[in-house]
Amino acid sequence: MANLTLTPDQNVFFDVGPVPINATIVYTWGIMAVFALVAWLATRKVTSDSDITRWQNLLEVLLGGIRAQIREVTQQDPIRYLPFVGTLFLFVAVANTLSILPGYEAPTGSLSTTAALALCVFVAVPIYGISQQGVGNYLKVYLKPSPFMLPFNIVGEVSRTLALAVRLFGNVMSGTMIAGILLAIAPIVVPGVMQVVGLLTGLIQAYIFAMLAMVYIAAATRTEAESAADTPEPEEGGAPNG
Repeated sequence: MANLTLTPDQNVFFDVGPVPINATIVYTWGIMAVFALVAWLATRKVTSDSDITRWQNLLEVLLGGIRAQIREVTQQDPIRYLPFVGTLFLFVAVANTLSILPGYEAPTGSLSTTAALALCVFVAVPIYGISQQGVGNYLKVYLKPSPFMLPFNIVGEVSRTLALAVRLFGNVMSGTMIAGILLAIAPIVVPGVMQVVGLLTGLIQAYIFAMLAMVYIAAATRTEAESAADTPEPEEGGAPNG
């Protein structure tokens, strides 16, 4: 019985000196090349006319959907968050959905990939927060509701980053294991079903990862004025005067 590969890190194609080039690296760079090609095709004849290319139409549909989701989560102008959050979503979505191709191994099935993505979110949150609120106002968040909460708030930042990485890795890896088991039991019927399920779950995981990143960024960029505006004011004339 063939060994079940749980992570693409185990599949080493070749070595460059002391550095092993495994499936995670190869397919990650492959996805980056696909993104570069699609971006070139979509933007080489960009026009504001009604007669646009299919590639530009695809790009506008994708960006419009992502912008709408960002605006809904943050209640802010989505333009400043679109490059980062959009790239996260598209990378995870494409990395997961390409699993329908024979021989392909999703880079998101490697903990090193999901940890790198989570670290990007970990760094982006304070960058967006400081750019929106300033250093002082942003750092004050870690002292709320009391300065004694500082270590707990820091631990919370680290733990949610770890949770992002492990959640995505665990879901992709478990999907690979389940597919391998089912293929061994019913090798004729299962492949088609698993392809459909893999497409669906891959897109869902990409959406969840991107939206969690956006929720963290939205919380970091939320100013005190916005928080006060969302706090309901007491009703007038509630208590009779003596």
